Amino acid sequence: MHVQDSRWSSAAAIAPAGAAVGAAMSAATGNGRADSARTTPLRVDAQRNLEHVLRAAREVFGELGYGAPMEDVARRARVGVGTVYRRFPSKDVLVRRIAQEETSRLTDQARAALGQEDEPWSALSRFLRTSVASGAGRLLPPQVLRVGVAEDGGALDEARVPQQRMQPGVGELRLVPEQPAAVPADPVDDAGAAALLDVVGRLVERARAAGELRADVSVSDVLLVIATAAPSLPDAAQQAAASSRLLDILLEGLRSRPQA
Repeated sequence: MHVQDSRWSSAAAIAPAGAAVGAAMSAATGNGRADSARTTPLRVDAQRNLEHVLRAAREVFGELGYGAPMEDVARRARVGVGTVYRRFPSKDVLVRRIAQEETSRLTDQARAALGQEDEPWSALSRFLRTSVASGAGRLLPPQVLRVGVAEDGGALDEARVPQQRMQPGVGELRLVPEQPAAVPADPVDDAGAAALLDVVGRLVERARAAGELRADVSVSDVLLVIATAAPSLPDAAQQAAASSRLLDILLEGLRSRPQA
């Protein structure tokens, strides 16, 4: 009897212990679900912060150029500068992200104009108006926004357009600061720029072949119009009006005139 009592006592002791372990395991599993649920809003917050940073970067770089510091981007995004650097370990990474997006957007706008407008001049002017209105020209990458001039001061020939990276010793006017030499060229950047130059080149060639575009106007001239016809003004209405007026003047300058 004493042995049986001892066995029952042991079983009784084990049962609560097992129940306790089961409860602990259940609690751990529940906590795991709770932790997972708690991390979901953090992921949403991180995505929201990324969107804020990208929007702020477009605004800041569009207003001040790619030379603007990361601190300005962080302030505009209302996040700490550490949050910006967690997403973009260097300023060059952020600049490339913005430049790639804007180059892609311009390329899409050029393709839309090319495919939806039968008249060559209408296609070119539509592309210019859409691009200027979007403000993308202020964010084009350095390898696209570069105008070359010959050493003797004369204009380069039309073949210069895809060759805007000039050889050492050839004079050139850079519209935006060139990336530091220590930063290697990104093939994605090059491919995006090449695609943009190609499709804008087709718009230019069509308008020139139709006799509606001045013979001396190049792809780089068209991109220069996009970059300069979207001034950054504090008032949105004034900015839109100024851009529209300036673009009207520039478009008139691009059109060919009948020979007297």
